[in-house]
Amino acid sequence: MTLSSATLSPVPVAEPLPPVDKLVYRSAMSRLAAAVNIITSAGDDGWCGFTASAVSSVTDAPPTLLVCINRGTQAHPTITSSRILCVNTVAGPHEDLSMLFAGAGGNKDMAARFASAEWTTLATGAPVLIGAAVAFDCRVVDIASVGSHDVLYCEVVAVREEAADSLVYFSRKFHRLA
Repeated sequence: MTLSSATLSPVPVAEPLPPVDKLVYRSAMSRLAAAVNIITSAGDDGWCGFTASAVSSVTDAPPTLLVCINRGTQAHPTITSSRILCVNTVAGPHEDLSMLFAGAGGNKDMAARFASAEWTTLATGAPVLIGAAVAFDCRVVDIASVGSHDVLYCEVVAVREEAADSLVYFSRKFHRLA
């Protein structure tokens, strides 16, 4: 059966829909399991980092990830000016470290965060967590602003994998996966 253009119906224009309530959205997103990552960077003011679950693969040619960062995050100015970062996908034993990098207890002391673990570097000079399940050393190649966040498109320039379990965030709690 062949359809001619005369038999096709025009696509209706969608009416604007009301936005989903912010608290409803946050609750729904808590049901979306995600890997826990400590995003690190280096710049003129030293090392910085934060905990994130909003990380995703974009493409493998060239190898690219996206990382979402709140523009109010302490690490934002360093990352957007140095344009380097490392996505450290943490292992189960790093639950306390993940909370520390999330700013638990209001701790904004970057030196104290980094003193709580062992670090190395790869190609970019961004800190790489020793014992992370995987570390993606990246250059930020593009930035898009959406609402309160920037979406960082990050070309992966080096990878380090270790035999480790994983830590995921689901239902507002950490869970270890073997």
